[in-house]
Amino acid sequence: MKDFNVPRRRFGRTELSMPVLTCGGMRFLHFHEDKSQGGLEKLIHRGLDLGINHIETARGYGTSEEQLGAVLPHLPRDEILVQTKVGPKESAREFREAVELSLATLNLDHVDLLTLHGINNREVLEWCIRPGGCLEEILKFQKEGLCRFVGFSTHAALPIIVEMIETGAMQYVNLHWYFVQQVNWPAIQAAARQDMGVFIISPNDKGGKLYAPSEKLMHLCEPLSPMQFNGLWCLVPDPVHTLSIGAACAEDFDEHIEALGHYGERKAITEPIANRLESEMRSVLGDDWFDRWHVGLPHHVDVPGEINVREILRLWNFAKSLDMIEYGKMRYNLLGSAGHWFPGKRVDGLKDKKIAACLRHSPFADRIPDILREAHALLDDQPVKRLTESA
Repeated sequence: MKDFNVPRRRFGRTELSMPVLTCGGMRFLHFHEDKSQGGLEKLIHRGLDLGINHIETARGYGTSEEQLGAVLPHLPRDEILVQTKVGPKESAREFREAVELSLATLNLDHVDLLTLHGINNREVLEWCIRPGGCLEEILKFQKEGLCRFVGFSTHAALPIIVEMIETGAMQYVNLHWYFVQQVNWPAIQAAARQDMGVFIISPNDKGGKLYAPSEKLMHLCEPLSPMQFNGLWCLVPDPVHTLSIGAACAEDFDEHIEALGHYGERKAITEPIANRLESEMRSVLGDDWFDRWHVGLPHHVDVPGEINVREILRLWNFAKSLDMIEYGKMRYNLLGSAGHWFPGKRVDGLKDKKIAACLRHSPFADRIPDILREAHALLDDQPVKRLTESA
């Protein structure tokens, strides 16, 4: 495939020129299993040849920082953008020690982007924003020249994401937003008002397990692949700046590079596909359900057994209408085993009388218990671990 430079976007008020594809490092940890450090180096250089000079990893990604630390000193430092993410700690001192360990492991004297990793619930948010917390500490790192820009990553509910954005202290955000999960659009709008960089987490995996799509989804996304459709669809709005490509080999960039041949016409080519997908979902699920299924749903902490009703219904919607059953299984079976990274529980032993009260604000209160049971029957499988825990 002929190399070309991927398009770039201004990454908010950082003023960085950011490639629209990022070399995400979560799967670097798998190179350790077969001792294929050479495969990692090939991947990094392939990305750089394409203009993908943003390399993103995290303290919690197994051996990822260690393996990158063997590569980065041999790359032109002023031509690459390195981002690492470190989880907030209850004490700022612990957070500082973790960041210092990341820098040492990466063999760098500074990173371009330093991220508070996983502001996923109210407790972790408080660790950051309280006086003397991790937010103050990360800003000290910036003043000390150990990082150029600061931001945060999140799997949280929308109100927590917006609250962190509206502190005004962060210069970018890593969050989830794709065709199959559009609830965070108001957070992207809030970030745009702050002129923040916006980084989309895991569009291929959490965005639908699009490397293994259903036949129905493949057919509806033609002439693009589902992965190509979702990537281009995410890049239609100007406030979205880059998508993380969690590559495991150099060839994993190819499908995305092919899609970028349509970058200049991304709205024109994705809009009819999005309309077809929506039309099929409406046909299967019904217009009323499609438009209002999410109205009045409780937060999982307010549901008996902490059942994550909203997430389970979302997964059922796509499994039922677009045959995205394997994606639904992957996500559904994380419930109850991924902590605050994927909160709430599955449907096990549902009692209608206990759940009825918390569904009273839903227009579908009478239907939802049966749908939850159907979702469980369709998606129930072996418990799933997060990738960083399974390596």
